[in-house]
Amino acid sequence: MDVVKILGIESSCDETAAAIVEDGTRLLSNVVHSQIDIHAAYGGVVPEVAARSHIEVINPVIQAALDQAGIDWGDVDAIAVTNAPGLSGSLLVGTIAAKTLAYLKNKPLYPIHHVEAHVYANFITSQGSATKLTLPSRQPKFPMLALIVSGGHSQLVLFRDHGNYTLLGQTQDDAVGEAFDKVAKIIGLPYPGGPSIAQAAQQGDPKKYQFPKARLANPYDFSFSGLKTAVLRRVQREIGEDFTFPSHELPARVGDQMRHDFAASFQHVAIETLVDKTTFAYHDYNPASVVIAGGVAANLELRAQLAHALPCEIEYAPIQLCTDNAAMIACLGYYRAQHTPPVSPFELEIQPSASMQQLQENDV
Repeated sequence: MDVVKILGIESSCDETAAAIVEDGTRLLSNVVHSQIDIHAAYGGVVPEVAARSHIEVINPVIQAALDQAGIDWGDVDAIAVTNAPGLSGSLLVGTIAAKTLAYLKNKPLYPIHHVEAHVYANFITSQGSATKLTLPSRQPKFPMLALIVSGGHSQLVLFRDHGNYTLLGQTQDDAVGEAFDKVAKIIGLPYPGGPSIAQAAQQGDPKKYQFPKARLANPYDFSFSGLKTAVLRRVQREIGEDFTFPSHELPARVGDQMRHDFAASFQHVAIETLVDKTTFAYHDYNPASVVIAGGVAANLELRAQLAHALPCEIEYAPIQLCTDNAAMIACLGYYRAQHTPPVSPFELEIQPSASMQQLQENDV
């Protein structure tokens, strides 16, 4: 049987990435150009700056992925590209590049939903000589419960098979990664907030400050806006100010130990919320496997709490495939090609706000 090589292209936010995945399981190349250093000065991603950076590097990144895999365009069987969701300008750069290449090179083109693709980082179990990652030993089994947690998304999804899933719950306001970023800014830690809070929390007391958990009608939905506000109000109170004190002036008044304690206390409750809901869904649906996907999957506190709470073993994708990358796009592209026809390069459009639920309802 012929092997199938998929070129994945990802540019939904502030990483320009391209990768080659073979048969939906073997990683041949993985190239990521990150803009974190550029946006750190602003404390978050600036959409216009992100789009401009994508334009500058998209072609070299794609060529680097081909070179790293040791192949040329004659070996590429199809192109998969993120078209939803994300920043409009960023998505446009990647999709225009993919559409142009699909037309010029006469390759099938598959649109990919970025959030769904995060799950497929867990399906990559082997690699070529160009990459040196610690990968899962086997692919997840269906039915599969997926906790997808990143800077822009927090949701629980039950997958019955490839392309057949039910969105059990999602964030009703801030995603957990977004909450990490905002709390980091309040207490004076650098962007991105996830890694900086995790590091500071190692020297803090997770029980020092008590914070609430949101109660929602759907037990699988998430809400982190109230937790973020609770942290803000408690920091203001701890330094002897009321709610009118400007949040941007707080970091200068927060001492090192207080910063560590707030980081640890916030992280503990935020992660505990994710674990509680995942555990609840696990016992309700009894899946054959559980996967954790997205940038927050790299959080060691999350992994520790889940290991304690769940009776099943979880294999994690390497950190390089938890954050935004194109390997997950190419991997999902392979499975999408098994049951979905390609789209015309002239008809593919970006969908900056499309949810996974909308994707399935529209049968994209």
